[in-house]
Amino acid sequence: MTTTAGPLPARDLFRDSGEPRPVASRRTDTVLTALALWFTLGLFLDAYAHANIPELESFFTPWHAVFYSGFAATAGWVLWTVWGHVREGRRGRAAVPVGYGPTLVALPVFVVSGALDMAWHELLGIETTTDIFFSPSHLGLITAMILILTTPLRAAWADPVRPTPTATAVLTLAFATSLVLLFLTYGSALLFSPRAVVQSLSDLEDGGAEGLAARVVVTSTVLLAPLLLLARRWRLPFGAATAVYGTAALISAVLTGFERLALPITVLAAGVLVDVLARVLRPSAARRTAFWGFAAAAGGLTWALWLGVASAVEGRLPAVVELWTGLPIITALLGWLLAVIVLPTARCD
Repeated sequence: MTTTAGPLPARDLFRDSGEPRPVASRRTDTVLTALALWFTLGLFLDAYAHANIPELESFFTPWHAVFYSGFAATAGWVLWTVWGHVREGRRGRAAVPVGYGPTLVALPVFVVSGALDMAWHELLGIETTTDIFFSPSHLGLITAMILILTTPLRAAWADPVRPTPTATAVLTLAFATSLVLLFLTYGSALLFSPRAVVQSLSDLEDGGAEGLAARVVVTSTVLLAPLLLLARRWRLPFGAATAVYGTAALISAVLTGFERLALPITVLAAGVLVDVLARVLRPSAARRTAFWGFAAAAGGLTWALWLGVASAVEGRLPAVVELWTGLPIITALLGWLLAVIVLPTARCD
């Protein structure tokens, strides 16, 4: 191992010294996950405030403090990790652990987006409706957040001999999925109450049925895609679906002020059932038929349960029979189609 005798010019820090890139330790990934979840949950607090405090008119709020302090702690940990390798004599890419490269790019993107967000709020006001999900500064923040949050996933992905993903990889992918669903709030079916579900599927005249069906398609795709990603790369661990569905249920409950819990809890229960389904079918890149069958069954099962609980709570089935019988079939077929796109052919190792 080489060491530096003194400070080097800044340009030398970016000149690759040629060693193989280091692999972050499990402790490093675990600390990063904890810190990244700190500022992700800070965003959840901010989302709750925007959804439930209409008089919100300031950038300087307690939830922004949680959010940005969490980012500062996360950024500090990432930079400290890289600096530790620099002190060993590594330079450039050779000082950056595998999977951490996009994270270093995301850190300044987040800082710039945060500064733009503050200026945007001070000059143009605070967004409180759907426009919040289209703000350029917010889109910069969420993109950077997802890159930072999924660092442990990229690190695990690069390990060619790992048979299952690490717990930190699964957890951070689950929270990244919830961030995607957060910024697709206008397309989420998890925000409806049981009464709204039954009423929407009981009337073909006001456009409610079409709107809800489109939301189901979007939400089903967001929930299923990360599971297929994991199953294509590894053996899908038990609990992965529960984690993905559970974080989706959490952000949905946050956005509704924890007032419509029946369907978010149903989605969490569906995640457990999908985990059982994965244990039985064992979908993998080498088992294409099982992979396709899992995706179809997961999609149909999730939304059949969702419709069943909505109808049970409301005390009646939707009036349009074709809608409530066909929607689980549609989601099953869409799950199968997504699986075909993700894994068109079986992989033989």
